[in-house]
Amino acid sequence: MGFERDCMSDRIRRVLAERIIGGELAPGERLVEMRIAEEFKTSQAPVREALRELETLRLVESEPYRGTRVREVGEREMAEAYAVRAVLEQAAAETAAPALKGDLGGLRRCLEALRASALAEDQAGYARHNLEFHRRIVEASGNRILLQTWDALGFETRVRIRLARHEPDLAHLADIHDPIFEAIEAGDGPTAGRLLREHAESFIAVHSASSPATEGA
Repeated sequence: MGFERDCMSDRIRRVLAERIIGGELAPGERLVEMRIAEEFKTSQAPVREALRELETLRLVESEPYRGTRVREVGEREMAEAYAVRAVLEQAAAETAAPALKGDLGGLRRCLEALRASALAEDQAGYARHNLEFHRRIVEASGNRILLQTWDALGFETRVRIRLARHEPDLAHLADIHDPIFEAIEAGDGPTAGRLLREHAESFIAVHSASSPATEGA
């Protein structure tokens, strides 16, 4: 019974996240547990779990007496998240590259899947494989606190929001990962770290340029 509830909460979370990222659910729109439960023909317990997970991803926010509403993920917040990502991934790569040298099968498969998604113009697939590529590098650093901090920023969701808003050239973005892979393959941590930092920082200007000066964090 608990397993079924977990599966249902995962399904609800995925569907609601898709609607938020795609703009079907607008910022400020209220998410009513009972209505969602009726739609998915389930109890309110898995709905509540799904909304908690979405709040952790900062896609929704809950307030006493106001319920849960879709949260605006602003451009300033996106720029700040990528600035943190740049620092974290540079630090991770410097120790991950020597650790991954000679054991690159998983990272290579991520890169191939990422490129295939880019060629198919599959934004959801690209975001998922992009997340796995970068996370493998962070994980290989062996620094659990660094990995937890990186995970907490929810980059698969952020990548999908960014792609939906700015519609960049996915094939070009995929190509940027090649020199990162080559540096790691060579065990060159400083170069891999610099390339990862530059990759993350390249998005900061995009978000900063479209962020009003008055926008909240």
